Amino acid sequence: MAMIEFGNVNGAPVFEVTIRNKSGAEAKILSWGAVLRDFHVPWKGQQQRVVLGLDRLEDYIAYSSHLGAVAGRFANRIRDGRFSINRMPYQLERNFLGKHSLHGGASGFGQRLWNLADFDTNSVTLTLFSADGDGGFPGNLSVTCRYILTEQATIRTELTATTDASTIINLALHSYFNLDGSDDILDHELMLPADFISSLDHELIPTGEVKHVSGTAYDFRVMRPIKMQGSDTRHFAYDQNFILRTAGPDLRHAATVFSPKNELSMQVFTTEPCIQFYDAVNLDLPITELSGRALKPHSGFCLEPQTAPNGPNIAHFPSPILRPEQIYRQITEYRFG
Repeated sequence: MAMIEFGNVNGAPVFEVTIRNKSGAEAKILSWGAVLRDFHVPWKGQQQRVVLGLDRLEDYIAYSSHLGAVAGRFANRIRDGRFSINRMPYQLERNFLGKHSLHGGASGFGQRLWNLADFDTNSVTLTLFSADGDGGFPGNLSVTCRYILTEQATIRTELTATTDASTIINLALHSYFNLDGSDDILDHELMLPADFISSLDHELIPTGEVKHVSGTAYDFRVMRPIKMQGSDTRHFAYDQNFILRTAGPDLRHAATVFSPKNELSMQVFTTEPCIQFYDAVNLDLPITELSGRALKPHSGFCLEPQTAPNGPNIAHFPSPILRPEQIYRQITEYRFG
């Protein structure tokens, strides 16, 4: 366990905390955006880096694209940046295509300085206060993010929040994973226990309809390469919400990824009803990541457990409303081995 000052924002220090376990796994977490900046797991006698990270705080601020951050207040998209609670309308920032809200706006939780509340050998706790009206959202919101590194090469995230007025919330860890250090992740194999996806319009906004994955490029019910077989010149791009078969207060299996190159696997377990799979088709930054590779399309992949995007506007989707008498709680584990 170690803490250093990673940089500063407007004179305020940004800290990096390193946590470790006895097996040799190591994670680095920033108080900027609650970013998981680096994560190594022991594998075949070596340390394998499994997330994309940046060298400097200035690069996160200038280019981050939520790289490794916790997205919020509402991760993913909300049509027209509008929603209502008890017939009271609210207007959010339209930072996606100039029309819709994405990840809580241009100054969402992934681009803010969190408070370093506590840390020890294998865990770190960060807190954030979001005032009533912040980004257009109602209610004073208090958020806690705890990272725990277990002895089984597992990084566990515990996200909780409370509010003093009814609001909406959808937090998601936006880490980009790469299990073997390849230039792209298209040969990684993926399995998602999801029979249905959200139907999207041409601007990637859920319409409210759901579509069965059978016979489509979204059928990952049996493990297969991320790159569609036979697509030698064009890769089918993924930025899609998958509706998991089960959800609830207990952890459920949400995804498995396998690298044929080094035979490392990652399993995702979560309490959330959905998971967003993004193959980083639009990732293209003028900087390199920690291993020195260019950050180009498909350099990594995201698997983001969350509630349904545009959920505030679709009555038959899980409700994202948090009320004063409730506690928002999300638990997700990324298990490697």
